Amino acid sequence: MDKARQKRFEKTYRFVKKHFPLNEDILDLGEKNELAEYLSQHGGYRIQNTNDQDLDTDYSLVKEYNYITAFEIFEHLFAPFNLLNTASGKLIASVPLRLWFASEYWNYNDARDCHYHEFSVRQFNHLLRRTGWQIHDCELWKSYDKIAGIRPILRRFYPRYYIVYAEKS
Repeated sequence: MDKARQKRFEKTYRFVKKHFPLNEDILDLGEKNELAEYLSQHGGYRIQNTNDQDLDTDYSLVKEYNYITAFEIFEHLFAPFNLLNTASGKLIASVPLRLWFASEYWNYNDARDCHYHEFSVRQFNHLLRRTGWQIHDCELWKSYDKIAGIRPILRRFYPRYYIVYAEKS
């Protein structure tokens, strides 16, 4: 694992550990991934992923869990409002931030691997509040690799990720 990813995983783990009790059942939105594995190994969390579910149309599973994580998933949904409006409990979600010096991420070879939304902090907070979530904690993170170029230099100064802890009853 590269250093930037390792740092992001460690920061995410510390944030999750701060708000979710250890050894808890968590629904992680999206396919099984390295970050979910990291949280399982380091925190003892029991994580269930949504895998191949189309979360734009089938989000019924969120009703079954009190603890939900969503790491860099809402930008891939056409309508994250619907899922967030249905879910309740405790949520930790992170999104990559829209950056003025980089265009949106778009994978022309895989339509599921595109960013339909690139949020600002204000937009994401508004989405959460509009769907009934109360934000209790948040952090901004910078993420960069030590490679040459204008974008890597700018990423040292501009936050790339935004993570929130929110609750809804």
